Amino acid sequence: MTPAHALILALVVPFVGAILVALSDRRPNQREAVTIITAVALFISVLSIVPAVLAGAGPRLDLFVVLPGLSVAFAVEPLGMLFALVASFLWIVNSLYSIGYMRGNDEHHQTRFYVCFAVALGSTMGVAFAANMFTLFIFYELLTLSTYPLVTHKGTQEAAAAGRTYIGLLLGTSIVFLISAMVGTLLVAGNLDFTPGGLLAGKVDGPALAILLALYVFGIGKAAVMPVHRWLPAAMVAPTPVSALLHAVAVVKAGVFTVVKVVVYIFGVDTLAGSGGADWLAWVAGFTVLAASLVALRQDNLKRRLAYSTISQLSYVVLAAAILTPISIVGATLHIAAHAFGKITLFFAAGSIYTAAHLTEVSELDGIGRRMPWTMGAFAIGALTMIGLPPTGGFLGKWYMLSAAMADGQWLPVSVIVASTLLNVAYFMPIVYAAFWRAPPTGGNAHAAHGEAPWPIVAALVTTAIGSLALFFFPGVPLALARLLVGG
Repeated sequence: MTPAHALILALVVPFVGAILVALSDRRPNQREAVTIITAVALFISVLSIVPAVLAGAGPRLDLFVVLPGLSVAFAVEPLGMLFALVASFLWIVNSLYSIGYMRGNDEHHQTRFYVCFAVALGSTMGVAFAANMFTLFIFYELLTLSTYPLVTHKGTQEAAAAGRTYIGLLLGTSIVFLISAMVGTLLVAGNLDFTPGGLLAGKVDGPALAILLALYVFGIGKAAVMPVHRWLPAAMVAPTPVSALLHAVAVVKAGVFTVVKVVVYIFGVDTLAGSGGADWLAWVAGFTVLAASLVALRQDNLKRRLAYSTISQLSYVVLAAAILTPISIVGATLHIAAHAFGKITLFFAAGSIYTAAHLTEVSELDGIGRRMPWTMGAFAIGALTMIGLPPTGGFLGKWYMLSAAMADGQWLPVSVIVASTLLNVAYFMPIVYAAFWRAPPTGGNAHAAHGEAPWPIVAALVTTAIGSLALFFFPGVPLALARLLVGG
């Protein structure tokens, strides 16, 4: 299979899988088998493109021209390759987890759930492999629309309200800000192609550049930079596999991926660094990192604590991009992968606790590690990844970010990263301590008798925890792709 054929398969397989899942509505075993097979087929297709990209020869697919300067086209470059690789692998694990979770909690509308999941992953592949901002925009919006039914899956008033917040903020930021940014870019450059060195290099500077960058950053609502972040905690009403999709696999990663891609390919790192038009971005990202961490510290609901942690962690990527050095871009790229594995592990653990013990609050977790050692052991690894401590992949991204900021004398990012690391310790480690070293409650508050969640759930969270460790010990491919992104 040639890289070009593999690219076509990667773009088509999830949508074909969605159709086959819909046709298997009355046969649950077949439906779930199709889901797993589709996820595996997608990962194999994506994986087969990696050697070509590492050799500097990523495939390209031009479909059609809509208007002069606006075309639908796909091209595989290092950042998109890493994003697609992480998302496609985690879809396999999330599919396994979903089977255990949806059956274990007797969820309704399971076929619709799996169909929307497949369409969301297909949209993610479109975002990852888009050759220009116009193509990326199409699949970025399809991702929003396909995940809306997942956010509102439970059908309650709370879910409906969360869905309105979700769709309103994400579509609103796109319509008001992102389209404006794209029109501005088209007027200046004549097209929206992702260009090494920056499409706008030498074509715009001063206040116009700063305004255009602001339109992109706040228009990419999925990156959850404050104040356009409220959709993310609102979406926590969704089932845990959806939370994992939103926070680790597709939606938020599409946001920060797009921010990094805009910085590198639309503006150009050197252009932004030389103009001073991005100086404000480090302050906005730093504020989001710290403010979200402080809010997370006060949340007793486990999923909400994880949601605000996600907002904070996403802005690490934005902050790293704002440092505007090749090393910081490497750090941003590595953190996209590390956060995906660490945060999906944490959400998987939260869902495991809910499925086995029906507990949702941090204050209820005393001694839970004694009944659920695999779940809470994986949670501990995920927490270390978010804190950025070895031996987890989270350490590598933070190391590159700090190295870049210190080498360039940028002490604001250094201060933010150090302070937020301490806050991460403050809101994650007490959970781990309580789970393993505090006695479980007794009397009327005692935990119901239970063990681990169903085996597909446990197998999935153990796999992603191992993935977090593997990124530290075997960072070769992600690091090589990150370096290729900056020409290293």
